[in-house]
Amino acid sequence: MFKLNRYYSIASLIGIGIAVFILSLFFNQLALQTLMENQTRANTDLTHSFANSVWQQFDVFFTDASQLSANDIKSRSELKALQQIMRSRMKNTTIVKVKIYNLNGLTIFSTDPSQIGSDKSQNPGFLQAKSGTPASEITFRNEFYAFEKVIVDRNLISSYIPIHDSQQRIKAVFEVYSDVTPLVEHMDSTQQKIILGVLAALGVLYIFLYLIVRRADCIIRLQNLEREANEEKMRFQAYHDSLTELPNRHAFIERIDEAIKRAVRHSESGALLFLDLDRFKLVNDSLGHDAGDTLLKIVAQRIQSCLRETDLVFRLSGDEFVIILEDLKSPETASNVARRVLQEMAKPVMLNEYEVIINISIGITIFPKADNSADSLLNEADIAMYQAKKVNQNHFEFYVEEMNTRANERFQLETDLQHALQNNEFTLYYQTKVSADTLQTCSLEALIRWNHPTKGLITPDHFIPLLEDTGLIYEVGSWVIRTACQQAQHWLKQGIPALRLSVNVSAKQFRNPSLLSTVKSALSESGLKAEHLELELTETMFIDNTEHAIATMHLLKEIGVKLSIDDFGSGYSSLSYLKNFPVDFLKIDRSFIKDLDTNSKDTAITTAIIALAKSLNLRLIAEGVENNNQMTFLREQQCDELQGYLFSKPLPADQVVKQLTHQSTEDSQPV
Repeated sequence: MFKLNRYYSIASLIGIGIAVFILSLFFNQLALQTLMENQTRANTDLTHSFANSVWQQFDVFFTDASQLSANDIKSRSELKALQQIMRSRMKNTTIVKVKIYNLNGLTIFSTDPSQIGSDKSQNPGFLQAKSGTPASEITFRNEFYAFEKVIVDRNLISSYIPIHDSQQRIKAVFEVYSDVTPLVEHMDSTQQKIILGVLAALGVLYIFLYLIVRRADCIIRLQNLEREANEEKMRFQAYHDSLTELPNRHAFIERIDEAIKRAVRHSESGALLFLDLDRFKLVNDSLGHDAGDTLLKIVAQRIQSCLRETDLVFRLSGDEFVIILEDLKSPETASNVARRVLQEMAKPVMLNEYEVIINISIGITIFPKADNSADSLLNEADIAMYQAKKVNQNHFEFYVEEMNTRANERFQLETDLQHALQNNEFTLYYQTKVSADTLQTCSLEALIRWNHPTKGLITPDHFIPLLEDTGLIYEVGSWVIRTACQQAQHWLKQGIPALRLSVNVSAKQFRNPSLLSTVKSALSESGLKAEHLELELTETMFIDNTEHAIATMHLLKEIGVKLSIDDFGSGYSSLSYLKNFPVDFLKIDRSFIKDLDTNSKDTAITTAIIALAKSLNLRLIAEGVENNNQMTFLREQQCDELQGYLFSKPLPADQVVKQLTHQSTEDSQPV
């Protein structure tokens, strides 16, 4: 993460260092330049003063000296006098040495006699002064001879100064050495004070700006953390389910592709498990969506508890979950995981003070295979899951190719169903029920058939579940009630004695608030009396919402419709609803009648159901009667009505008319 205060501190300190360094150089150069200019001016003034007052006195000496050797110059008497004058003039000044050069660069005088006669003709300072411009330079000397003594560690300025005659012609060059050590020391001290002052000012500014930058850095860091948190949250939300926090469909697509590639690369096997809760909508509808959400969270936790660390579980949507298993030793590993999940789900869950058992169906497909796409594997696992749901709740199935064929057929049937009602492909068949006492037809049951244009006649067990899944059950169910009522009224007009006509009502249709209005409308339009209509209800309707079921049945009873409980004993049989529900008939499920004459348990159960119905003043109907032994037993047990192939198969309406028209007591006797 970018730290503003760190980079500010580094940059500021570097900047301050550079600024102080440049300031030091600038001040040092400026101070030296000023010092040089002032000292050069002072030396020039001093030299001109000396020349004006002394030069005339020694003019002959200076003129002759140009023609003399160094020893001859040193022997001249004027030299001693000049030395005395120079010393007296330089007393209490900063001048430490004076030299005089003729225009040839020969040293004709020096306060250091040893230097008389030396040649300075090539000295840059001498040449500049000879051209008419004073020149100065500053040097540091560890030791320096000055007026017969040696001075040490001194800063000296040597100035070359031209001397002019009355016609402004240069006649000699003076070199004056000034001791500027105190001035340099003062300059250094001043420089240090200025630098310290600048550093102090910059330090205060640095601290002030540092506090601002630090605050800004904190704000930026917090904003970055917030932005990263938001980005992480967005990434999490994009790839996870908000309710269960499990990875979602997007994450599944990525992970399954990776798992397939690893399986292919390492020649390993993996499995995809598709999980779907059974009757989850019932929880939502009866206990509320909050309870449904709680249940989904519990399911997610339980699934995770059954997996290895390397296994992954995803929530695709609603109550659908998928599991990716990798590095399988055999398909049995996937079976074991499925069994663990089913066992874990079998533990009761408390929701809104109700104990709920979670049933789940699991479909399993193994990869890799020819088509390794995620959609293909998911579709296979989904098909296997539906097969498991069809076989039994709380069950798992492996995908086999035949399932795909059945799934395609199912899909085609669903598509065809969308047009079946519009194309008048549905028809009603009717199966008679006879009185156990007289064996005369006493009622009819309307049974829907689908006259498919290419597949022929299809029985309801093949398409009723599809009608419920697609939601067409409401429209088709209404059509059945209207058509049955119209047919019953038509038979009455044909002179056929009034018979009770029963119509099956699906669980979804029963829970539909429009059921009552549909029945009223069908009776009103057909003119059929309500007492001639019987609605057959299944036991599963009563466990979803008991209060709603009771209210609906009472409303139907108020208009005079008869009610019966179909397939009694095969589902959630309960004595409590028999006591509270206003039903007129019980239909013993055909599974008990089938082996009635060979299975003692079926005999005992059937006997108990008949006794129960009699004690509750309910009429009893036995369905699936197919032989004389069954009929005889049921008649002996005083069952009220019998239905089955022994008496008649389901027939179209025109054949039922023939059967009823020619019916007689002798014809009704089975052979």
